[in-house]
Amino acid sequence: MTRAPVTFGLIGATLLVFLTQTLSQSVLGFDLVTLLGAKDNVAIAAGQVWRLITPVFIHGGYFHLFINLYSLYAIGPAVERFFGPWRILSLYLLSGIAGVLLSMIFSSYRSVGSSGAIFGLLGSLGAFLYVNRSTFGQAGAIQLRQIVMVALINLGLGLSPGIDNWGHLGGLIFGTSLTWFTGPNFAVVRDETADRFILVDRRPWCLVWPKVLLGAVVVALLVLAALLIPPRY
Repeated sequence: MTRAPVTFGLIGATLLVFLTQTLSQSVLGFDLVTLLGAKDNVAIAAGQVWRLITPVFIHGGYFHLFINLYSLYAIGPAVERFFGPWRILSLYLLSGIAGVLLSMIFSSYRSVGSSGAIFGLLGSLGAFLYVNRSTFGQAGAIQLRQIVMVALINLGLGLSPGIDNWGHLGGLIFGTSLTWFTGPNFAVVRDETADRFILVDRRPWCLVWPKVLLGAVVVALLVLAALLIPPRY
């Protein structure tokens, strides 16, 4: 867990929110968390902008929760290992918001779930492997093909009724784009002191965080633009 604190922190936060959903259902007879936090176009247009991020932590049932948390558990540690805690946290939250935004623009349905954020991590991992294809060689190319296949399959499954594919696509596009410009770019360097080869990131967090901040500003501007568009009913 200590090697992926952000991933397991996000899992813990999502579980806590789901526990609150379950308790409110038991005590009040309805899911207060979903009522106040789901993606709802009319509510967002009315000024409830917190609904652009809260849906990422809300789920519609045990199966929905399991699928998304298992996906986060499977992808998150690999991304966090190479990206570090700040980059993966930025990717997850901003991709989630981007997914809600695209869903808000093209879909009138209420929705919840962390799928958009997870698709953002999936896209980021794909972009990372492509940018570093010369470093990771054939093994990286195989993983990249598998990631592309997983993304296509899941987007295809997202065409089923009740699945917010716009949210998936928004997260995927944003996560891929942000990683293309701010993701780690490794080089194999010989460490003379230890007489071994090591990976050195040519785009460390200390150099790219302004670009990530710019990405957050772009998302904020898109939020403002989306609020000016009449909501889809």
